[in-house]
Order: sequence, then C-alpha cells, then structure tokens
Amino acid sequence: MMTTSIQDLLKMLVLLKNRKMSSSSAIHMKADKFNRGIRKLGLTPEGLSFLDQFRILVTHIGNAMGYIRMIRSGGIHATANAMRYVPDLDDIVNLEELTREEELPADTVQAAAILDSVLDNLTKNFTEGTAYFKMLVDVFTKSMRDPKNQHLKNFYMIIPPLTLNFVEQMMNGKEKINKKNKIGATFTDDGFSMGIAYILKLLDQYSAFDSLHWFQSVNAKFSSEEKAVKESRRKETDVKLDQTNTLTMKRLDQYRQEFELLYYSLSSARIFFRTDLEDLPVEVNKTPVEATASPATGANTT
Repeated sequence: MMTTSIQDLLKMLVLLKNRKMSSSSAIHMKADKFNRGIRKLGLTPEGLSFLDQFRILVTHIGNAMGYIRMIRSGGIHATANAMRYVPDLDDIVNLEELTREEELPADTVQAAAILDSVLDNLTKNFTEGTAYFKMLVDVFTKSMRDPKNQHLKNFYMIIPPLTLNFVEQMMNGKEKINKKNKIGATFTDDGFSMGIAYILKLLDQYSAFDSLHWFQSVNAKFSSEEKAVKESRRKETDVKLDQTNTLTMKRLDQYRQEFELLYYSLSSARIFFRTDLEDLPVEVNKTPVEATASPATGANTT
C-alpha cells in the first residue's frame, strides 16, 4: 500500500515533467486520490493519517516562524516606547564627549558614557535585526539542501494533497464551532501556509511549485463541477434532487472559499521570505483584471 501511494505521487511528477496534464482536473484528481489513499496505510489512535501528521508538522514549523515574528515585534514595540523621548534617532549626540569638552566631574562623564551606551544599544535594537526571517533561511538552507536530504527535492509535489488535507481539516474545524463538543474546533490557521512558504524557500522550490498551477487547477475543477450542478438544476424538476443540488453547490462554495483563503495566506507568507523580485508571484504587480491567475478567476498560485 505504501508503494502504491508513492507510485501515485511519482506518476503525477512524471506527467507534469512531460507536460501531459493538459486537463485542469488531472492534477486535482491525482492529489485527491493520494490524500484519500494514504489513509489506508493506517491511522494513529487519534485517527490521524500519515498526511495528517505531515500537515501538523508543517503547521508547527509555521507557528514557530509566527512566534519568532511576534517576539521580535514585541521587542521593537518595547524599544520604541523606551526611545520616545529621544529627539532625533538619526542624530544622537555623544554625551561623553560633550561632558569631557566641558571638563565636568568624572562622575558626570561616567554617567554620560553609560547613557551613550544605553542609547546606542536601543538604537541598534530598533534599527537592526529586521531581516530575522532571512537569517533563519540562511541558517537552515545548507542542511535542507544537503545530499542526505535528497528526498526533499520533490517536496513541492506533495503540497497539492497537503492543501486538500488542510482544507478538509479547516472545514471540519469550522463545523465543530457550532457543536456542543468543540474539541478540534477552529476558524483560522495561518501556521500551515507560513510553514509551506518557509520550506519552499529553504529548498528553493518556489518556481517548481508555481509550475504546478495548483490553485488554477482547483478553481477550474470547482468551476466545472458548479457548471454541471447548475445544468442539472435547470433540467431536473424533482424537489429532492433540487435540494441535493443546492447542498452540493453550498459545499462547493465552501471549498472554493477555503482554497481562496489558503491562496491569499500563502501569498502573504511568501512575502516574509522574499529576498528579491524573483521570489514574488507573477500576479503581485498586476491589477485584479490582469491577474487572471488569481484563485477567483483561475489562479496560478504562489
């Protein structure tokens, strides 16, 4: 069974490399098959599949990035409060030199030197260290691209089934909000998109993932299914079938909305790790009309 799931992933890779996935629903079909098939390999006592556990791991990595950003933002806020009485951060005079020129007592010179040291430290903390995400990328890039991690060269290929798994988990979590038993209830989770963006950056696979046109495929799949449901509703006169079609449309709309939220969350997360314009999605500098690759109009994702 493990071999079968791996073969499904490899088939999707071969098809993409040979540009044989002309159908917009082909990659979605393969990803969905992988997401469902991997559950047959076994579940944990909590009912989690291997893909569920992988999604949770990626989310933990993203949450760690978010925690670091929160700590850094808090530090900058505290430093800004401490420096609000400094007239000009770009022109801080050296008080020690001024006291020496005025030949003031040694205690005054020493106090001025201490104050200079404090101001210098505050200024450094306020103006430096803003590229902490870049530092985290630089630290782990070498180890992640090490030959011993050669299996990660196709990491981007597992993102489609991972996103399907994530969307299903988010929809289940939102449904539990209105239930009496709220265990597992949730309404938002940006750790997953942050983790995906970080790992893709470490492995230098932004372009490889973009080449999948994953969100564009998802949008085309939903559009096709919605068109079929609308056509069915137009032809059918049976009340029960009409109710079924209404529920189907509602479910498709929920799926589309979750994928759009994920698309925008992932696009925003990529900005944190950008080092140059090449890391930006093509759509960033386009108007909504020009960005035909957005999830609402057939998205080519970031």
